[in-house]
Amino acid sequence: MIDYRQKLSELQRTGSLRRLPDIAHGGIYIECDGRRMLNFSSNDYLGLASRTDLRNEFLERIKGSDIPLSSSSSRLLTGNFKEYARFEELLSRTFGREAALVFNSGYHANTGILPALVDKQTLIIADKLVHASIIDGILLGKAEYKRFRHNDYGQLEKIVSEESSRFEQLIIVTESVFSMDGDIADLQRLVSLKKTYKNILLYVDEAHAVGVRGASGLGLAEELGCIQDIDLLVGTFGKALASMGAYLLCSRVIKEYLVNTMRPLIFSTALPPLQIAWTQFLFERLPEFTAEREHLSAISRLLRVALNGQGGEISDSHIIPYIVGENQPCVEEALRLQREGFYCLPVRPPTVPKGTARIRFSLNAAISEKDMVALIQALNYGSNEIY
Repeated sequence: MIDYRQKLSELQRTGSLRRLPDIAHGGIYIECDGRRMLNFSSNDYLGLASRTDLRNEFLERIKGSDIPLSSSSSRLLTGNFKEYARFEELLSRTFGREAALVFNSGYHANTGILPALVDKQTLIIADKLVHASIIDGILLGKAEYKRFRHNDYGQLEKIVSEESSRFEQLIIVTESVFSMDGDIADLQRLVSLKKTYKNILLYVDEAHAVGVRGASGLGLAEELGCIQDIDLLVGTFGKALASMGAYLLCSRVIKEYLVNTMRPLIFSTALPPLQIAWTQFLFERLPEFTAEREHLSAISRLLRVALNGQGGEISDSHIIPYIVGENQPCVEEALRLQREGFYCLPVRPPTVPKGTARIRFSLNAAISEKDMVALIQALNYGSNEIY
């Protein structure tokens, strides 16, 4: 028998033990252990999740409607309500793509799309730092796979040139804004590489970019003008869009094929129609949140400069790492910042490479510049290397 107590003790000893926090939310604040702290660990990038004006407007809109609170079934049985069809049509029209498909979560999307689309004649080539859900999806499939050094497109191009003739299909997989370092992919270079070969599909996960990047908030692909060139464009609603679920923009053929083969879609109860209606309500307003995007960009720049040399120089977004190094010092630094009034959490291996334990600052457009300066002062107090 496996001694799970011993394994937990080992996690405790190495500073890797995790626990579910007992917290209460209040706008941009978190209450935990009797402490009220500014929340620097949420993915509510635009600050929409606590906007009572939006919530009240939505509730007023649906007052008296018969929209169901549960789908009670998978979409292939009786769970495919009209809210799904309307929203997917809106998504495809807004992005200018042939088709859109909505899923229960980003994890569902990433663990389901790739296994459904690949076979033994497929090679997946993924960035070394793609999210765990993408890695799980790769491992669930029947395809061979290789991983290239993070954002090392020279190595990627070498792999493609060596392997393209051996496989019927290659799928290059990347995030657009990376979840741990906050840096970004060169989507235009990836598109150019894809166009050089006839058998490449490009898969891009925009989970941390949708809502935040692009003139209308459609993501980094909008910002760089390459939405139409990405074969499989994935995004989520549970972060900047303050809801739940995920989407894929693709061709009509790919959508129909996934409906017939993607196990997480086929065998999961669909999201409640009420949830889909709320997501559409916010998605329709994305172009209105320009001021929030600009403010988020400004406060992100402040923190990146403050953490230059300790992780800030890596980031090009609202996700900014403060790399401490070893697990226990990272945990202690996070606890110190919490005592100072900032809810910051340590991120440790295996989520990040060994020796790069860090505090991952995840910024919110509702955080003021004054609050950001206070955090920077607290960081400066803890490390003479900052500034």
